[in-house]
Amino acid sequence: MRQQSLSVRQVMQAEPVTVPSTCPMRDVMGEMNRRRIGAVIVVNGANTLIGIFTERDLLRRVADADPGWRDAPVAEWMTPDPFTIAPDVGWDEAVSMMDRHRVRHLPVVDADRRVLGIVSTRMLMLRRADDLNRLVENRTRELKHALDEIMSRDAELRYNLSAAGRFQTRLLLPHAPPDWPELRWGVHYAPLDHLGGDYYDVAQPGPDHLGFLIADASGHSIAAAMVAILSRTAFADVSGATISPGAVLSEMNARLQGLADERFVTAFYGVLDRRTRVLTYANAGHPYPLRFVARTGAVQALSVTGFMLGIVPDEQYREKTVQLEPGDRLCFYTDGLVEARNEMGEGYGTDRLERAFAQHGACTADELTARLLADQRAFRGDQKLSDDVTLVVGEVSREE
Repeated sequence: MRQQSLSVRQVMQAEPVTVPSTCPMRDVMGEMNRRRIGAVIVVNGANTLIGIFTERDLLRRVADADPGWRDAPVAEWMTPDPFTIAPDVGWDEAVSMMDRHRVRHLPVVDADRRVLGIVSTRMLMLRRADDLNRLVENRTRELKHALDEIMSRDAELRYNLSAAGRFQTRLLLPHAPPDWPELRWGVHYAPLDHLGGDYYDVAQPGPDHLGFLIADASGHSIAAAMVAILSRTAFADVSGATISPGAVLSEMNARLQGLADERFVTAFYGVLDRRTRVLTYANAGHPYPLRFVARTGAVQALSVTGFMLGIVPDEQYREKTVQLEPGDRLCFYTDGLVEARNEMGEGYGTDRLERAFAQHGACTADELTARLLADQRAFRGDQKLSDDVTLVVGEVSREE
């Protein structure tokens, strides 16, 4: 028998991210990027709804915006008086309302329009999946014959996915770490499923320059793998034409516009001058790589900001440089490494990674890679990973 429909109050995100109408767009986008959310609610001082700002609002106007648009208040970009829903109606009504009005987010308000929460299509679909799973469990006996057939098909699908995963690895990743005398490498690549969204790549835009890219397409499995392939193709097309990391990311961003289902790609790209050991780099929303300074034992983040690929058209990516020294180590990783959790629900985090990197920074690239992974595994214990994990360590060769 079907269970009683859940209410919006039961499925909404309580205490959603809210901002005042005067908040600059720069801060709003930074918060959305940091939290990886698709909408913020605009309120007044009494927590009363004024409007909503979503990625769709950004994409609708950013191409024609004035150069200083990031400093404009969110009130100029938001959707005022958006459609709302009460907390005690059924979640199926929320689904119907989103479909009817073609919106992806609904603020949840009381009778005085005070904000109580927010629902999104993603939240509702997850709850719908849970509801359907419970129905399947209750009807197991009735569906035994059908489930046997599904299991047979599932085995075939897993075989095909495994073959696709092997093909993806050959297509996306270098066949071996690059044979560069300036750097020795340690590599760990572990997609959560047969197919993943993580990848790394190398380029040689000139005889005196070496490029390294690490990227992460949002999500995992088939959809993320397809986006990763598109991204890798864009990188291969443009990386040989310039030694500017910012220009490469800008061109990749232009080619990845219009990805389906609000998907995006984070990426870090650095180009090493072989003569001077100066690394020039740019970042598109990716976790900051780390540098172990052999001379002092300090760990530094290679920090530079930039919006994720595939979201904001015509984004220009700033570049920074760092002077590497013989014996330095570089640590590149995707967020699956630091987002691993232990049985208490604590995340491994960048602080623990930095401490382990500093402790073992004098090891060779291969050994350092193994030590960092062992530190993370010891932290999470028996808890399973929830995302793809890629870790690449580069060891700057010492002068002869």
